[in-house]
Amino acid sequence: MEALTPLAILARTLAQFWPVWIGLALILAVSCARRRRLGLYGRIFYTVIGTVGFTLVVFWALTAILADHVALFDPYAQISALRNKPPGSIDPASGLPYLFGGDALGRDVFSRMVWGSRSVMVIAPLATLFAYMVGIMLGLPAGYFGGWLDTVLSFLANLVLAFPVILLFYLLVTPEIRQTAIPGTMAAVLFVFPVLFFVMFFWSRFRERPETLWFYLGPTLLVGGFVYLGVIGVWDPTGRIAMDANTLNIFLAVVFISSPTVFRIVRGLTLDIKTRDYVAAAQTRGESPWYVMMWEILPNARGPLIVDACLRIGYTTILLGTLGFFGLGVSPESPDWGSTINEGRKLLRVYVHPALPPALAIMSLVLGLNLLADAMREQSLRD
Repeated sequence: MEALTPLAILARTLAQFWPVWIGLALILAVSCARRRRLGLYGRIFYTVIGTVGFTLVVFWALTAILADHVALFDPYAQISALRNKPPGSIDPASGLPYLFGGDALGRDVFSRMVWGSRSVMVIAPLATLFAYMVGIMLGLPAGYFGGWLDTVLSFLANLVLAFPVILLFYLLVTPEIRQTAIPGTMAAVLFVFPVLFFVMFFWSRFRERPETLWFYLGPTLLVGGFVYLGVIGVWDPTGRIAMDANTLNIFLAVVFISSPTVFRIVRGLTLDIKTRDYVAAAQTRGESPWYVMMWEILPNARGPLIVDACLRIGYTTILLGTLGFFGLGVSPESPDWGSTINEGRKLLRVYVHPALPPALAIMSLVLGLNLLADAMREQSLRD
């Protein structure tokens, strides 16, 4: 069978993303129609930069969710007849095209690019969220109370930040680390912070109303404790929570490296906001320190934190790609973008098509996150 023409490849590629286009159109239509009621989120649709950035990010998020409907082949399936074949080559057995060609092992580059979005869109946002909870739980009291607590926590944060990021990342995810107690200890310490965050969040608000407090705190402790025990590998009866060793190491490395920077940002914002009149008013009312931190300071720091979160997810995406490029990705056969680029670069002078699509995917996602962060920064300054 003859290969597809470039125009046919483009048309088939766009058509293959049909569920993503439908979901994206619905989200954009609803968001634009109700943007006046959606606060900071709605205001990003008043700018072209914000709309473009949001579109790129949501495109890849929906691609990750709908990967099994978008991809044409199993990302691990090997068809020897299509090894290093150019884009548009047809599989003789199924009659389906390898839209972006085949790699050195005869796997579909397009399908691997689509499935590779899942590891990025799961690990990068979740690890960034966990890092923020760690940074918030340490940065708020450091900036609010000051003194020896601020000195100790700032010293520890600066100690981590003084180490070269890529080298530290590399050391934390090497296979030798898995044979030590370091991953388990780091998981037990770092993963307790999200539970503490929600416990303090509800306790500081409802501590004088026990019935309401336990209405929120009960499920938080039950679900949070169950997930915590599963993630650290102590108890997981469902078998769906515990991460494999590679994923856990990468996740821990992202949280550990990102937390000190988040800590410094939260601490700096707290030092500034705690001098405001509404904080003094809350203190005069006799509110507890944690209430002031969680319900007065943190909400008023949300603008810079949201902007930094978008940028940080982009940085994490690049780091994940870098790890995959060095052969330290989620797994050796994983279709994650960094690993795919690494495999494609070995024959880059002869075959460009295996390495180019995942590289463009990383570029477009990071570009979208940066544009989204710029739009949010512009809108948050108007608050």
